[in-house]
Amino acid sequence: MTELIGRMVEVGTGEMLYTGKLIEINDNEVYLESEGAGWIVIPTDKIAYIREAE
Repeated sequence: MTELIGRMVEVGTGEMLYTGKLIEINDNEVYLESEGAGWIVIPTDKIAYIREAE
């Protein structure tokens, strides 16, 4: 996943789809920077997938 740092990604959970620039990923959380929502922090145990946005 580190190859996606700095790129626009989609992060899917069972409940939501988040889109933003991937800033950091670690064992506990994923950090996105979103234009509309600012910073988004998602716990890794909630993430179903991370993929590059189209």
